[in-house]
Amino acid sequence: MSKVNDPSLKSWIEVKKDSDFPIQNIPFGIFSPKDKSPRPGTIIGNTVIDLSVLAEDGYFDDIINEEYDAFFASSLNDFIALGKEKNSLIRDKISELFRDESEVIRDDEKLKSRLLYNQSEVDMHMPVEVGDYTDFYSSIEHATNVGTMFRDPDNALFPNWKSLPVGYHGRASSIVVSGTDIHRPNGQTMPADAEKPVFGPCRLFDFELEMAFITRKSNKLGNPIKLEDAEDYIFGMVIFNDLSARDIQKWEYVPLGPFLAKNFGSVISPWIVTLDALEPFRVEGPKQEPEVLPYLKFKGKRNFDIKLEVALKPENNDETIVSKSNHKYLYWNIAQQLTHQTVNGCNINPGDMYASGTISGPTKDSYGSMLELSWAGKNPIKLNDGSERKFVNDNDTIIMRGYCESNGHRIGFGESVCKVLPAKKY
Repeated sequence: MSKVNDPSLKSWIEVKKDSDFPIQNIPFGIFSPKDKSPRPGTIIGNTVIDLSVLAEDGYFDDIINEEYDAFFASSLNDFIALGKEKNSLIRDKISELFRDESEVIRDDEKLKSRLLYNQSEVDMHMPVEVGDYTDFYSSIEHATNVGTMFRDPDNALFPNWKSLPVGYHGRASSIVVSGTDIHRPNGQTMPADAEKPVFGPCRLFDFELEMAFITRKSNKLGNPIKLEDAEDYIFGMVIFNDLSARDIQKWEYVPLGPFLAKNFGSVISPWIVTLDALEPFRVEGPKQEPEVLPYLKFKGKRNFDIKLEVALKPENNDETIVSKSNHKYLYWNIAQQLTHQTVNGCNINPGDMYASGTISGPTKDSYGSMLELSWAGKNPIKLNDGSERKFVNDNDTIIMRGYCESNGHRIGFGESVCKVLPAKKY
């Protein structure tokens, strides 16, 4: 195990118990202090660390050559494109500088005044410029639930589902960072008793509990990425709330799949947790039967034990946790997803984002969408304030959280938060 992941490490920065961001994490994001431009940073406890200051003062000189611009950019695309080795060495260096016993920065008050910010005093931004976005459909429980609801329960999965990671290319421009409010979308729907479609606000507003990974380097057009190499292309992961308009989706998705029902907003957590940090939390995934084709076969533990939860918070009321799931339930792992996407020669780039699809577990309280939790509205969910939800109401706030924990070692992703605003008049 990497020294950086050692559970015994302590930081001279205060870290509260159950913090998502102990010194073992060291995620990366883009933040802006008051009246300053966005720049790369990391976080320990509730303290945001300005990587541009560390670079300017020469703390990464033994790692980088002429790539200093990456530490002053308004996105992490150039930073993650430095490559796996340099990204890991930078994470190692940060860990060294902020360990309990390190005096270099700890005792320099002038440097700390330029370098450190309280999390409450900064704004978070999209961590990467997303060039392309893929949404997979990799949870067998979710796919089975949806197939059971809308097709034949005895044939809930399409014939191809256990042969390949199903996915589609989505809209990158509407992926936004946590804290961004999203308006209920307008679109066409076909009411059950209608003879023709109607236009107006969607009635069945939903969330989808997902994780997304972000790639760090390119392959050339025509060159597939082999499964054994796939994780070298992956920088890290974020929580991904893929908002959905179920009634719009039902009317439009045949024959080419979701369109307006999915492209109006997806909300991610602001800090990218690296695969290096997730290494101690690898677990076996579900057994894949029938046997997959040779290009999708893998060795080792490729899933991650990431505990996930979703809360709904009505306006002026406390939140209610409505779902608890886990990344380990995914049938298709991230290496298989990336391998399948590129097996035909598809090229990828740094900053591209790949969502898992809704992550549902085997029990009713682990379903990752309101569609499943309320079983298409037949079984309303009761909230702590006494109100009920079949789907998400206007002015509800959706909060998603994720963390890993094992033998006293805990790291997390922070939150993906989104308030649903009423539809705009068209």
